[in-house]
Amino acid sequence: MVAVACRPQADRGGPPSSSDEPRRSSQPSETSGASTQTLLQLLTDESIRLVDLTHALSPQSLYWPTGSPFEHRRLAWGVNEAGFWYAAAEFSSPEHLGTHLDAPIHFAERGWTTTDIPVERFVAPAAVVDISKRPATNPDATLQPSDVTTWERANGALMRGSILIVRTGWSERWPDWERYYGSKTPKDPATLHFPGVSREAAAMLVERDVSGVGIDTASIDPGRSTTFDTHRVLAAANIFNLENLVNLEELPPLGAVVVALPMKIEGGTGGPTRVLAIVPR
Repeated sequence: MVAVACRPQADRGGPPSSSDEPRRSSQPSETSGASTQTLLQLLTDESIRLVDLTHALSPQSLYWPTGSPFEHRRLAWGVNEAGFWYAAAEFSSPEHLGTHLDAPIHFAERGWTTTDIPVERFVAPAAVVDISKRPATNPDATLQPSDVTTWERANGALMRGSILIVRTGWSERWPDWERYYGSKTPKDPATLHFPGVSREAAAMLVERDVSGVGIDTASIDPGRSTTFDTHRVLAAANIFNLENLVNLEELPPLGAVVVALPMKIEGGTGGPTRVLAIVPR
């Protein structure tokens, strides 16, 4: 198991305060030095491996049906007038496209923006709940409270500050629009069918005091949702979401650590995010 110390969760009712940040000492800590040495040792002796949970961004990246695509334009690509190679490009993108983070402000008026979320929450133990057998016969399947309690019976109580990851197996459909959105008319949000997280499970995760919830589908709400109850329940508690994850089959139920680094967009409602998992071998 990769050890990560989970700090007590802060009051989720408003912008982060100084109490949300870990206490820092002006003197070097023997513990922090040992921890750094341990992490370096784990990396060098291959006791851990890194798993990329991120879809690459490209013009083919899937986006929400009412959104807009990712664009990438080459500005320079070749040997320049001075005789040396030079390449540069620009891109434009909606916040909610590809593998990305939903900040609480996305569905809560007073929720945290991307820059409000304390950075400590982006590095947390992963609790992976596998419901991948159900979507094969029911594309509208959702994580239920019973799935969480079953996981806890096998792995112990869900650690405060964890990022709960829901594996549905849906990522193998990426980037096929019709298969991933479960519809012959995927640009019509009223016709979508894919797995998600139930409102009841979301309420339980608020009680468990998780930092974030991730999933390998286009939304933590199931595709057929029109009221986005799960988004709203989690956002009201300042819990962020990670959507369109991939490679979740490489994660153990317990023992990995998630590192999720969204673009730091001032006032952002979310943003493209590189998500990695540190996994013990």
